[in-house]
Amino acid sequence: MSENPQGTDTPTEINVPDRPGLEGLEEKLNQRWAEEGTYSFNEDTTRADVYSIDTPPPTASGSLHVGHVFSYTQTDVLARYQRMNGKNVFYPMGWDDNGLPTERRVQNYYGVRCDPAVPYDPDYQPPAQPAKNQRDWDAISRHNFIDLCLKLSEEDEKVFEDLFTRLGLSVDWNITYRTIDEHSRATSQRAFLRDLAAGNAYMAEAPTMWDVTFRTAVAQAELEDREVDGAQHRFNFTAADGRGIEIMTTRPELLPACVALVAHPDDERYQDLFGSTVTSPLFGVEVEVHPHPLAKPDKGTGIAMICTFGDATDVTWWRELNLPTRSIVGRDGRLMRETPEWITTDAGRAAYEQMAGKTIFSAKESVVNQLREAELLLAEPTKIKHAVNFFEKGERPLEIVTSRQWYIRNGGRDAERRDELIERGRELEWHPGHMRSRYENWVEGLNGDWLVSRQRFFGVPFPIWYPITQDGEPDYENPIIPDEQQLPVDPLEDVPAGYTAEQRDQPGGFMGDPDVLDTWATSSLTPQIVGNWGVDEKRFRNVFPFDLRPQGHDIIRTWLFSTVVRSNSLEGVAPWKNAALSGWILDPDRKKMSKSKGNVVVPTEILDQFGSDAVRYWAASARLGADTAYEVGQMKIGRRLAIKLLNASKFALNLGADESQILHGSADVVTNPLDRSLLVRLAEVIEKATAAFEAYEYARALDLTESFFWDFTDDYVELIKDRAYGGRSEAETASVRATLATTLDALLRLLAPFQPFATEEVWSWWRAGSVHRAAWPKAEEIRAGLADADAEILPSVGQALIGLRKAKSDAKVKQRTRVLSGTITGPDAIIERVRAALEDLSAATAADSLELVVGGTELVVSDVELEQAEEA
Repeated sequence: MSENPQGTDTPTEINVPDRPGLEGLEEKLNQRWAEEGTYSFNEDTTRADVYSIDTPPPTASGSLHVGHVFSYTQTDVLARYQRMNGKNVFYPMGWDDNGLPTERRVQNYYGVRCDPAVPYDPDYQPPAQPAKNQRDWDAISRHNFIDLCLKLSEEDEKVFEDLFTRLGLSVDWNITYRTIDEHSRATSQRAFLRDLAAGNAYMAEAPTMWDVTFRTAVAQAELEDREVDGAQHRFNFTAADGRGIEIMTTRPELLPACVALVAHPDDERYQDLFGSTVTSPLFGVEVEVHPHPLAKPDKGTGIAMICTFGDATDVTWWRELNLPTRSIVGRDGRLMRETPEWITTDAGRAAYEQMAGKTIFSAKESVVNQLREAELLLAEPTKIKHAVNFFEKGERPLEIVTSRQWYIRNGGRDAERRDELIERGRELEWHPGHMRSRYENWVEGLNGDWLVSRQRFFGVPFPIWYPITQDGEPDYENPIIPDEQQLPVDPLEDVPAGYTAEQRDQPGGFMGDPDVLDTWATSSLTPQIVGNWGVDEKRFRNVFPFDLRPQGHDIIRTWLFSTVVRSNSLEGVAPWKNAALSGWILDPDRKKMSKSKGNVVVPTEILDQFGSDAVRYWAASARLGADTAYEVGQMKIGRRLAIKLLNASKFALNLGADESQILHGSADVVTNPLDRSLLVRLAEVIEKATAAFEAYEYARALDLTESFFWDFTDDYVELIKDRAYGGRSEAETASVRATLATTLDALLRLLAPFQPFATEEVWSWWRAGSVHRAAWPKAEEIRAGLADADAEILPSVGQALIGLRKAKSDAKVKQRTRVLSGTITGPDAIIERVRAALEDLSAATAADSLELVVGGTELVVSDVELEQAEEA
């Protein structure tokens, strides 16, 4: 890593503009950084020199919002600090552009829908204006649909890159990826095949959470509970002795799918029924009554019907009690059109025929009406509100259907693996630390393995084919696996070795797996994707395990956990050393900002209004993990800081400070006590800010630096003007100019991670190279030779300065009005500190005579007599 030359005999020529400003800096400096490769990663490196960041790939589905600006700025601040601290920073950017969000955007943007039965049209062009009614949208082939997904996501990503560049993210734009590009598809497929070979991935016919709108399976991590209107329905099953066994249920439409009744083993009301059978109303199907500890005696009537499948508890009972499967809900959300074979009575078959093919809602109406007409309802339905599972992106309640799906083991059914994954979480440093409990609570609450197959079109295909027997049935037990060198493959278009295209879907031939991997199954491999796992072993070992995973706290259960799962199975280690969790941006009503709620702020608006440095200041003022209000006031403060930095730096350089005067391990030239006080305080700020950054507390580093900066500009610079202009001896002038140069140099470095544009601009006025490639300041270099310096001189004199200024303000005269006399009273220690800088104080306030008096417990300025002058 290059570093700017310091302490040279020939300082860089100083070139301070007459009217410095923030306007135009972003475009000018971004172009310079790109041309000079300021943020480029050096591949010729060792792991010890690298600081690697597993950057979140934003979803490429339309637009970024202010939450992205917030969280990505926080990551960038950390990256910039590490780079200045001597690290070869590996800071890539990816785009998460495969999966459902992109499909939905393409459908809505172009007015198209995918129909795999439609042949590919190489000349297809989408309509200029999408049809308003979805029924009128173009039906296009899978191939054409994927082409549109690739095209639109690429256009979106260019907009994202431009915005992130404007924001000043110090990303190496030579290292980018798309989760749907060829490299990512190959990496994802390679990882799946290795998990398959190791037994970490498997296919199973099992109950699956299913979204009937999107026609796809849904994983546990994508579930969302929502309160919906419902009703309790009461009716009887009939026991062998003719007794009525009352059931209460919110899902009477699943009565034909009932496979058993269940009650708690200790419930005396039903103990005599255990092992016997009862008959369902309307359908006349006999089912057995079972005991099970999950049954709740105090819920409803204490006995429940088990249907395949009404909810997750039904699945548990079905599995543990080894019950039959009687599914009646199809993937389209409608009941099977053919009457199930287990309904054998004429009355039962007639009852089902009235429900066949209906939607869930219509089937419920049908069965309730039939129960009512047959006088089998014990009471009219009672309206309730209850929590129901939804797909987080869906609008209709999920159903549980039986289907063949792919899974990856994640500890949901394996206590040993679950404990292993919890231990992986404990290997990480969590920032903030309490976030680890969210991870552990999620892992401990898993009730099944990770379902990774999706019935979608745009995504990473499963790299699997299946032989077709002579009877025309797929042989799922003996899949055809490609060689890793062939990856990526599309089994719906590519032909496996040993077959011809004509054998596709024919007896004795083959069929391709029609599903794609869940987008998280590819995003979980971002360390492998960007680290060139399996392709460039040198790079991978130089960046993996990564040093940092920054992300939102709301996706600990999805992205963070899934990445730990894959790293554990593929590499046997945790994927990173640190996890930094950013909070949410809240609107004025303290609600999370999100595009779905329509309460987001467009980033370009605030960047246009305040500038990147100001927006970055607001983002970096928030601690990791803290949900933060959108605050324009903070951006205004950030802009004021950037402007003040330009103007104060111009002033200091015009006072004669230059590069040759910067201290390097010796403070001999700094003889004035006020100067020495400032420098020892600067060393303390550097020390504390460095410690804060090392603890990932960048907001504290900013607060410390900013507080010192305002003390420097408002107090110190005002106090030393006379000396800096040569009003005293040469030694005094040399002392103050060395202090100014050293302080300005350090402040630019301390503020560089937060306000990269203003600091780089000032740096260019008097230094070579880039401040962002300069070394982070070292407290020991400044503190050397200042062992006897009194850090409290500056604040003590600053109090006196404020008091004298206030006296002039109260008298409504200008600050340059002469002070004929005044008294400063305070404790002995404070008075002695003021005395050490009395000449500077007198010069700064135009004071002829200031009397210092020991007394009291705090500094007080009194008896100020001012020269008669015109009012301010």
